[in-house]
Amino acid sequence: MTYFLIAVLLVLMGLVAFSLIKGIVAFLKTTRIDLETGEAETATDMQLAQNKAMFARIKYQAMAIVVVAIILAVAR
Repeated sequence: MTYFLIAVLLVLMGLVAFSLIKGIVAFLKTTRIDLETGEAETATDMQLAQNKAMFARIKYQAMAIVVVAIILAVAR
């Protein structure tokens, strides 16, 4: 059981890192578009992608915390 939970935790950690990188890339694209055009209104699609990626990161982090709590409960 513990090995399965550790595997799930590793997958969730990978998803957290992936969504974090995806959000940072969207943020950098938004910043670049804003700097090139001088208007903040053109980057709304990138801002939505950034928000979506960061929300996914928070969701995966919460799931990872639950898995760690279960591992600690099982280990007792």
